[in-house]
Amino acid sequence: MHRTAWLALVALVTCTGEGAAQQAPAEARRTAVVTTATSPLSIDGVLDEAAWATAAPIGELVQRQPRVGEAPTERTVIRLLHDADNLYVGVQAYDTEPGNIVATQMERDAGLGSDDRIELVFDTFRDQSNAFYFATNPAGTYVDGIAFINGDLNSEWDTIWDVRTQRTAEGWTAEFAIPFKSLNFPEGQSVWGFNVARTISRKLEENRWSGARLDVTRFAQVSDAGEISGLGALTQGKGLDIRPFLAGRRLDLRAADEATYLGKPGFNLFYNFTPSLKLSATVNTDFGETEVDARQINLSRFSVLFPERRQFFLEDAGVFSFASTGPTPAAGIPGTGAEVFPFFSRQVGLLGGQEVPIDVGVKLTGKVGQTDVGFLDVRTRDVAISDAKNFVIGRVRQNFSQQSYIGAIFTDGDPTRSASSRTFGADVRLATARFLGRPRNLVVNAYALRSANEGVSGKDASYGFSVAYPNDRYSAQFVMREIQENFRPAIGFVQRGNVRLLRAAFSFNPRPRFLNLQQMFHDFYYTRFTSLANNQLVSQDFYMTLLDWHVRTGDSFHGMLDLNVVNEHLFAPFVISPGVVLPVGEYTFTRFRSNLLTSATRRRVSGNFTVSWGDYWSGTAEQVQAGIAFRMPPTLTLSVNTNQTFATLPEGSFTARIFTANANYAVSARLSFSNLVQYDNRSENLGWQSRVRWTLRPGDDLFVSFNQGWIREDGEDVRFRTEDNRLAVKLQYAFRF
Repeated sequence: MHRTAWLALVALVTCTGEGAAQQAPAEARRTAVVTTATSPLSIDGVLDEAAWATAAPIGELVQRQPRVGEAPTERTVIRLLHDADNLYVGVQAYDTEPGNIVATQMERDAGLGSDDRIELVFDTFRDQSNAFYFATNPAGTYVDGIAFINGDLNSEWDTIWDVRTQRTAEGWTAEFAIPFKSLNFPEGQSVWGFNVARTISRKLEENRWSGARLDVTRFAQVSDAGEISGLGALTQGKGLDIRPFLAGRRLDLRAADEATYLGKPGFNLFYNFTPSLKLSATVNTDFGETEVDARQINLSRFSVLFPERRQFFLEDAGVFSFASTGPTPAAGIPGTGAEVFPFFSRQVGLLGGQEVPIDVGVKLTGKVGQTDVGFLDVRTRDVAISDAKNFVIGRVRQNFSQQSYIGAIFTDGDPTRSASSRTFGADVRLATARFLGRPRNLVVNAYALRSANEGVSGKDASYGFSVAYPNDRYSAQFVMREIQENFRPAIGFVQRGNVRLLRAAFSFNPRPRFLNLQQMFHDFYYTRFTSLANNQLVSQDFYMTLLDWHVRTGDSFHGMLDLNVVNEHLFAPFVISPGVVLPVGEYTFTRFRSNLLTSATRRRVSGNFTVSWGDYWSGTAEQVQAGIAFRMPPTLTLSVNTNQTFATLPEGSFTARIFTANANYAVSARLSFSNLVQYDNRSENLGWQSRVRWTLRPGDDLFVSFNQGWIREDGEDVRFRTEDNRLAVKLQYAFRF
């Protein structure tokens, strides 16, 4: 029966995405021609060169929101040029109220969600799945990324390009110069997928050139992009980038008598074997400029996932993504709490929060025909906390039907043991943007994994599937996942084991035209875990958002209330806080949550305040999350945030506190200072990181990072003892051939 149901589901997705679309054909793609520049361009944002006058505008944008399908309230003129080395995009963003243009950020890769902005995607292979992403705001910030699997965006990817902007009496302008050496594309292909979007922040207005439908929820969903032509005679040169660096560190450790000075050279190398297949190599790798992790106090029984922040692993990370995590939950629906990653890069080069130096890393990523391939081989050094180890990851995805694929993955290596440890598996994604012949999204993911660890046999698999209907007005999701007792991907991540997960979720998100509302979100989900050992209920969770209103000023208001009913079974004592142990038994509790206000972050002063209360395990608890930010856009941002839990239980009371403060200052789009201060009362550790990034020219960067730690001493007085401090400096240059 399960096999029959699965085959029926496959047939439904395939037929509705292809055959039904023949009955209700998609709208014709918008097209434009890239003009060859006949005279030089100076990238200054002015757009006064003669070459720009020879390029015809690509056509006006169309509103996606708030008035879908209507003409934009402000005019946007976009022109495309190219010469032998670069693709140029010129944007004239007219605005009848230039004094109200919003630009709050300037540092590289800043989040632009609150700003006026221009976004671009280039689907250079026309596979309607993968693309290069570039964006800027009126302050001229540099934001780039890689779009993969038709909508997911890895914004940590960085390449060499340039953009300049100008504010004018008529609005603002942007001038992009994107080197062909920074892109991968098939030689001789004259047509690329392309899209552009403009956001006018104060109006919460989003305009797109193509795909201006509400159900195209992500701009990077390139299956709805248009096309540009005139690019057939391009070259990427020799396809070789060499980026040497010099790195130095000063370590002042409290346990040592004197400071230690370390220095090393190294380099990163990038070579295109073919226009679509890239080799990346790193030698004597240094991550001294990497941002520290955000503090977390784990009040659950299961592992907490910290995101990857190291550049070598972030680049092309989408190639190694796997369907076990399923599609991103829609709207306000949280994650399942049972994530499975066969490969999680933080397991390589990090052990127990300490860095394990990487001597050599080699990565091969790209496309061979319609097949995505990824290979990673990393060698770590023999140090006090770990022997020298080798890690290998292989990934392949065969693409078909625009948004679908069937793939396989293999990993080898174990950061904690010298014994053999391998993981292998397969996954499939079936997706369409034309469900039942209508412009609606449907995504089906399925996977099967097995770990093979020396000394362990049996009950070592994980498998599951998910069905998602991620659309604007209605969203739904169903997930089934099984994680067996001995399933352990040594260089992966498993949040919890020996369980079966069932998740059903639904969201209703209308866009009313009253009370200045932009959209209302109503979320309902049910999650159930059962034990594979005895088939008993482990936990179940019902959550619903009754009121979540987003108004057109950019503010959101959660009134009364979010409701969360939880049922937990403890089969072993649970230490929820030092000295507070919950005994074996069944616990049922109901909690309420109200996000009283989240004000628009484009404001000079903004804030948020969320409170939750109610039963909590055997007692009660209140939780407060609050923050305030002050901005002098686009150069200075100051913010303070706190997350505090006050629990009163028969087994003991406890308070969990986290405080975070940020001070970021951007001198220009190429020079920025960032400061992060964090404290939590679980570790009693106060930490400060100060970072400087100076882009001398695109590709050439100077990084300076300083970390200082203090530990709170016992006693009633608030006194801190100085702990370790570290200073790191790194200078890197790029040579392109």
